[in-house]
Amino acid sequence: MSAQVLDGKACGAEVEAEVKAKVSVLNERGITPHLAVVIVGDDPASHVYVGAKERACERVGVKSTRIDLPADSDFSKVVDVVEKLNSDPSVHGILVQSPLPKGMDELAITDMIDPAKDVDGFHPVNLGRLVQGRADGLVPCTPAGVIRLLEWGGVDISGKNAVVIGRSRIVGAPVSLLLGRKGVDATVTISHSRTSDIADVCRAADIVIAAVGRAEMVQADWVKQGAAVVDVGVNRVDDESRERGYRLAGDVHPDVADVAGHLSPVPGGVGPMTIAMLMLNTVTAAESNS
Repeated sequence: MSAQVLDGKACGAEVEAEVKAKVSVLNERGITPHLAVVIVGDDPASHVYVGAKERACERVGVKSTRIDLPADSDFSKVVDVVEKLNSDPSVHGILVQSPLPKGMDELAITDMIDPAKDVDGFHPVNLGRLVQGRADGLVPCTPAGVIRLLEWGGVDISGKNAVVIGRSRIVGAPVSLLLGRKGVDATVTISHSRTSDIADVCRAADIVIAAVGRAEMVQADWVKQGAAVVDVGVNRVDDESRERGYRLAGDVHPDVADVAGHLSPVPGGVGPMTIAMLMLNTVTAAESNS
């Protein structure tokens, strides 16, 4: 068999259409949703991601402001920028692009963002809502995108066994909470580098979310026939046959497509969903604070 593709571009386009409709309603009230992105340093991948976010803002009618700071900026300078954005009533969403330069406390910066403007969804207040079983606020974009993509693909989640590979605060922990909350109702296992017999754990799963950051770690014999697999990983793998000298690979080996019932591609799966859910969070913040 060949897995049904969980097409993040198609699903993301549907989310963006919903966002455009919400933006139109806000415009009628004289409100333009406004996202401010702070980028510190010259990390090439960060600049690519920010560019994609700016293009998405343009597509859906969200105002985008970009604040570029040099890599040697003092921590106090970043704090100053965040505080000014917090106090600016015209700004509805604030995102400080990761990664920050080495030695800069990323968690401390996240904690300083107004929770009502935290469109990344990583402030303790917003993560705390997930622990309460709530998803009515600003939910981390990639985990929210994973759930939306599964639903879009017609994957039955309720009552199913879901394994999440990875326990980060960015993806693994919040997506586990979203899968297990009332109304979604998966039975969730979190696996990680210390998990014994991780392949056996995965083989028992109806749904596998791979978010570990290891290229092609999940092999075809790890996956139960017909399982749904969402590949969150984006890894650079050396490839001298490519002009740029590398290729992008997910956390899931391509052969899994011969076993899985559903599989998200890399690229084109979770990536577009993350950006689409960021747009939705920005509009949600504008609706809540205007």
